[in-house]
Amino acid sequence: MSLPAADRAREMWSRLAGSPAGFPGPGDAGVVVSPESSLCPPGWSGMVELDGAILAVVPRPDLVNGVRERLLALLGDGDGAGAWAGAGLSRLAVGEVLGPAELAYLDETDFRPAGVEVERLPSGHGDVEALLASVPEADAAESGLERTESPVYVLRDGSRVVAASAYRTWVETAAHLCVLTADPHRGRGLARAVASAAVADALADGLLPQWRARPAASRRVAAALGFRRHGEQLSVRDLAAALV
Repeated sequence: MSLPAADRAREMWSRLAGSPAGFPGPGDAGVVVSPESSLCPPGWSGMVELDGAILAVVPRPDLVNGVRERLLALLGDGDGAGAWAGAGLSRLAVGEVLGPAELAYLDETDFRPAGVEVERLPSGHGDVEALLASVPEADAAESGLERTESPVYVLRDGSRVVAASAYRTWVETAAHLCVLTADPHRGRGLARAVASAAVADALADGLLPQWRARPAASRRVAAALGFRRHGEQLSVRDLAAALV
């Protein structure tokens, strides 16, 4: 029997961080020195909070104690999972920040498929590229569809693809979902329909569906499919300045 989604997520993030001790327990924070970790850009510090525990990577050993003390303080002051990110970033007073982005995961028993028939295209298909080119650059980048590995599930308006979803595989464990809908067609359930097909594909392959999002609309699509929020991720640059 497969492990629950939350346990699989913790194992995956531990591997990404290079943490020999694994993910810490609720209320605890672990800090790993890993300047080239996949958890954040090279030379940055990265943090993942899952269900009230934090795992962080830092680029230098001299940052470990200070970062762990700050993260434990944030967990102690927070009023629930994720509270450390919003309130804590201002207290850390770092310069450049990526995130926080919400992390949601799906157990197969919680999946609520959309039940809409969609078209399947190969990754890199010209019609998907046309959709990416038709939206603002920031929307295309946020969707992640430019770097997917799976087939792409799409819906059309006439001959044009107006909604698409696919996923990338993370450390042979997670299917990181990518979704994009053309602006004039948003709010009509198209994102849920194409993402549902991608999730079904991922589950059939034994992967853990992962939804990482900042926009509220994207989080609502995830919830409609049965994803449950488990935490947040963010990366920060020049963290040492916040610890002096």
